[in-house]
Amino acid sequence: MKKIKGLKSLLASAVCATLFVIQPAAIACTALHLKSKDNGVVVGRTMEFGVDVQSDVVVVPAGTKLTSSLPNKADGIHYTTKYGIVGANFMNKEMLVDGINEKGMYVGALYLPGYASYPKGTNKNAAKSMAPEDYVAWLLGNFKNVAEVKANYNKVILVQNPQKEIGGQSFPGHFLITDKSGATIVIEPTDNTLKLFNNPLGVLTNSPTFDWHMTNLSNYINLSATNVKPLNLTGTEIKTFGQGSGLVGLPGDYTPPSRFVRAVAFSQSAPQQATAKETVPQVFHIMNAFDIPYGVIQDRHKDGIHYDYTVWTSVSDLKNLKYAFNTYKDMTIRSIDVHKALKTAGNKIKVIEMDSKQPIKDISTQFK
Repeated sequence: MKKIKGLKSLLASAVCATLFVIQPAAIACTALHLKSKDNGVVVGRTMEFGVDVQSDVVVVPAGTKLTSSLPNKADGIHYTTKYGIVGANFMNKEMLVDGINEKGMYVGALYLPGYASYPKGTNKNAAKSMAPEDYVAWLLGNFKNVAEVKANYNKVILVQNPQKEIGGQSFPGHFLITDKSGATIVIEPTDNTLKLFNNPLGVLTNSPTFDWHMTNLSNYINLSATNVKPLNLTGTEIKTFGQGSGLVGLPGDYTPPSRFVRAVAFSQSAPQQATAKETVPQVFHIMNAFDIPYGVIQDRHKDGIHYDYTVWTSVSDLKNLKYAFNTYKDMTIRSIDVHKALKTAGNKIKVIEMDSKQPIKDISTQFK
């Protein structure tokens, strides 16, 4: 069994180099899921930052001992994972921001600036304390479905873990959990406590809080994937200019509220595929609609301009236990079989490189 030592948090470490340095641009993650006719569930998620976060896929076998990221290792929970995990890290750290476990449960951490808050760690709560950036691995390593998470999510206390590189802040995130039945919840650390929301639509973006986004949907109930019929005004027929008239008014900017509305519209209108395998490329296509090209979001600072962009996109097949991804530098879809990866890893943590260069194939003479 491999013990992960010195958990200077994946998230906090990445955040030190990126998130807070380029705030507020780097807050554009989007997540959603689709269901297939064979009872499959496929979750898609984008990761946006102002620099390359140097993510790799980490394979964490069941039986791995994980230690706290809190400064005093005697404070905070130490545990051994019950379930194997495959997911993406930040800055080559052995901690997860996105992943799937061998029981078909997905967890993703998304940014929640201005709303996330944590109590201070004390001697009284030390045995139950956990740094916010450790929460994804704890959930994936210990629970097999949403029902178990609901029964246990607040048995730990996420406490402040200030990072000097980010002005003494702790990681401000919230968490999307989806299992292979399609059940989905959101856990948000607000008002110094963990709040749980049922998420019937399976969508999450960033600030404000999840309940605000659900209320905001009332402003867009007129939207439809069906084109609007011509309108007769005193004998004059008024027609639309072309396709897509049912979605006139759909917000197209990259703010979290607008992306939330688009994610609901696209996921709810997507035709259901026969299998989860067929749903994987469908989800990748939908996630392309949230792909942020380099340069369209700019945050100006004294040291220059930071450009927020989509660094990578992951798609998790919870039925067939496949974790797939593509990156800004390589749009090729690469897939990892969770069982095969865990079996090959044995009892040691293994890393699969995500960074690669986009192959461009010359087919000039490959005539049909």
